[in-house]
Amino acid sequence: MRRVDYVIWYVDSLSESVRFYCDIIGLEVRIEGRGYVEFAMENLKLSLFERSKLPELIGQSPGTAPCGEIGFRVSDVDTTAESLRALGVTPLTGPVDRPWGERTMHIADPDGNIVEFAQKIPRPSH
Repeated sequence: MRRVDYVIWYVDSLSESVRFYCDIIGLEVRIEGRGYVEFAMENLKLSLFERSKLPELIGQSPGTAPCGEIGFRVSDVDTTAESLRALGVTPLTGPVDRPWGERTMHIADPDGNIVEFAQKIPRPSH
């Protein structure tokens, strides 16, 4: 198993989270219904599922966020940061150069899930 097919975030307010991922992140809805929204992505399925419907899906409620992060590759993290700030988003971190050869910044979605934007940069030499 070497390929991720989908990522689903469990969210409290589906409408608020859909608005965030569409208006702030810039995604488009591909499928919607019964507490589920899937975004149009090229490389995997990114979906939101309404937290109140989880007991019927998995038999229990999930833990609380943040439980992980999703990362988006961008060509220019600084431009992305400026765009997000203009939309009223306050970054959790960055933009900052990382020793593994990326410039990154992090924000939180309405449920506290972490969203990272990363730009490839030359790795520092030691």
